Amino acid sequence: MGKLKKSGLNDIFFGGMVKEDSDYIPIIADGDDADLKNIEVPDVLPVLPLRNTVLFPGVVLPINVGRKKSLKLIQDVYKGSRLLGTIAQKDYTVDDPLKDELYSVGTVAEILKILEMPDGSTSVIIQGKRRYAIREFVAQEPYYKASVEPLNDVSPHDDSEFNAIVGSLKDLSIKIAQFSANVPPEASFAVKNIENSTFLINFICSNADLNVEDKQNLLEIENLKERGIQAISYLVKEVQMLELKQDIQKKVKTDMDRQQREFMLNQQMKTIQDELGGNPIEQEINELKEKVKDKKWDENVKKHFGKEVDKLHRLNPAAGEYSVQFSYCQTLAELPWNEYTSDNFDLKHASKILDEDHYGLEKVKERILEHLAVLKLKKDMKAPILCLYGPPGVGKTSLGKSIARALDRKFARMSLGGLHDESEIRGHRKTYIGAMPGRIIQNLKKVKTSNPVFILDEIDKVSKHFHGDPASALLEVLDPEQNFEFHDNYVEVDFDLSKVMFIATANTLSTIAPPLRDRLELIEVSGYLVEEKLEIAKRHLIPKQLENHGLKKGEVVFTKAVIERVIDGYTRESGVRELDKKLAKVIRRIAKKIAFEEPFNKKITLEDIREYLGVVEHSKGRYQGNEFAGVVTGLAWTAVGGEILFVETSLSKGKGNLTLTGNLGEVMKESAMLAHEYLKSHAGELDLDPEVFSEWNVHVHVPEGAIPKDGPSAGVTMVTSLASAFTRRKVKKNLAMTGEITLRGKVLPVGGIKEKILAAKRAGIKEIILSEENKKNLEDIKEEYLKGIRFHFVNTIMDVLNISLLDTRAD
Repeated sequence: MGKLKKSGLNDIFFGGMVKEDSDYIPIIADGDDADLKNIEVPDVLPVLPLRNTVLFPGVVLPINVGRKKSLKLIQDVYKGSRLLGTIAQKDYTVDDPLKDELYSVGTVAEILKILEMPDGSTSVIIQGKRRYAIREFVAQEPYYKASVEPLNDVSPHDDSEFNAIVGSLKDLSIKIAQFSANVPPEASFAVKNIENSTFLINFICSNADLNVEDKQNLLEIENLKERGIQAISYLVKEVQMLELKQDIQKKVKTDMDRQQREFMLNQQMKTIQDELGGNPIEQEINELKEKVKDKKWDENVKKHFGKEVDKLHRLNPAAGEYSVQFSYCQTLAELPWNEYTSDNFDLKHASKILDEDHYGLEKVKERILEHLAVLKLKKDMKAPILCLYGPPGVGKTSLGKSIARALDRKFARMSLGGLHDESEIRGHRKTYIGAMPGRIIQNLKKVKTSNPVFILDEIDKVSKHFHGDPASALLEVLDPEQNFEFHDNYVEVDFDLSKVMFIATANTLSTIAPPLRDRLELIEVSGYLVEEKLEIAKRHLIPKQLENHGLKKGEVVFTKAVIERVIDGYTRESGVRELDKKLAKVIRRIAKKIAFEEPFNKKITLEDIREYLGVVEHSKGRYQGNEFAGVVTGLAWTAVGGEILFVETSLSKGKGNLTLTGNLGEVMKESAMLAHEYLKSHAGELDLDPEVFSEWNVHVHVPEGAIPKDGPSAGVTMVTSLASAFTRRKVKKNLAMTGEITLRGKVLPVGGIKEKILAAKRAGIKEIILSEENKKNLEDIKEEYLKGIRFHFVNTIMDVLNISLLDTRAD
């Protein structure tokens, strides 16, 4: 067994160099491993050093002989017994190895054939017979000779584990032969047909792609089972490495195939498109270049755009990055670089527009006209950052549209309510998937001008988040000293916002960050009087709703009394938003009657209002009289404007406990305690027996307990109510008051004076008590709001009590 024709596997090992007089050369020993053990090994053997290989028993190996010592050895041995000892060199680069440079265990070999090669070199085919160990070298010239000791392989019999090891080796060898391009298919055939386990292990160990050191380790293992296990560990690593290489090659090939396929398809598409009249990708890029020809951008932006378009040109249109780059270039091309609309500096026209669109708001209109006047004179003044703050529905946002119309500028609006991501202001970096510019840049792109009127709506609703602080990002936008080079992360080029007229709106200033508030020019937009609401309804709301519902002017007539009933009975607000909804509801009901051809009153009556809107929703905050001691009318500010409130005090026999009800906040409770303590310490001035405070329990209540109430402005109302209850003196008729108190008896100023005066006027109040320091606030209020009200300005609590308490006592 184990013989192979020269045209077969000997081509693998011998390169097809066998002479014609030898038809068969064995690649593995004939017989079984017992034949190898029985070979007689002389005590002294000539030793042939092998470079970069190890010979195993039973394996046939061709070697090239080039060294003179080795040629002499081969010739001498071939004439005699043909037996020699092979030993591996530790370093194959050494031409004439010393004794220490040779391993100590080798294989006894028999020379099968000597081949004289055409180039003059000599090849020798040797077959391993048996392992041996060198005892000592006995000669060095003309070649090495050594005293040797034969070694026997320990071969297990009837061992199922050994059989499994041999099977695994065979499978791994076949797998390696399949993976490796350097191993011909005949190698798998040879491995499959070697039946002797010892020969198979040695054949695989000899032909495995291992370094000399690993092969020498295998040769030195006596137990064939252990040698097989060690060989498996080496082969498993080789299989894993080959599999990894194959995977990498497959991936690279697949990627190359895909790229080549895409390239070929793109080339074909390009050819077809050229035949049909042009490449659409080229057309897109050319359109971009054409679009920017008349752009007024500076040299840096122009250079940046050219660079990005060149990058776009180099990209494969089928690649995902192409669409990202194209969108970026398109954004740059569509932005209004240094493009401005001409301002209309006709101040009379501007004033007329503002008056047409908004009734009232004189202070705001005056500030806008001031800005226009300066802009008209100076031409290049940086736009101010206005902030209109006040209750909902008073026309803050719509005022921005009027300003834009008055200036003949474009109008942009950005709602900041609930904004918590800084990227909404500054944009995302274009490397992110789905990146886009910030909303500032997006709006400028939409209006196609760099100097619009830009409303930042609900700036007080901006919130912090882990994505960043939008309020801090707005600092750059709203600072005239910085916004001429606003940096958007997506655009990557500074954009000039200095010509944009920013107008912020807010309901309250308390939630706006101090650094941001510092950059704003604050203008208060307070609530409207009933008279103002009446005019707004007649001039704006009713005509708008008639048009929205398909009715013509004159088909429905609202009288002054009807509008007042809607305002007083069905709305409770500083602005006119709720009023607009109620008027829409009335007109909607009338439109339904017209559509159904039902009869209706063209001139709406109070009875019609009740039919259309139902029962009155809000009882008007009216003064309720002074029949009882301990009941005092106060003035309060709320988010919907000013309101009147009533503070009630009752006394009952007890130990002087103070009870506070009506859903009061901490500050309001403290005001009540301050008032109580002040009266205790000043009982003599009010002709009160100090003992009454320990004999009577005090209960202070503020009606409408479902509504939370807080703030210091009810201090004077609390002390007056307590004083009235203890002295049994009634409070002056049609009188209301507001002011903060101190333990020393001082009356301090409070805010929201205009809203509180409007609330008092709506309620029919004739006299109001205010702190002396609030007197200056009346100078900013129109005379018509103050008409019919008498004001008392006080410094101390005793001043308040002297004015408010009557001499007559209650029953």
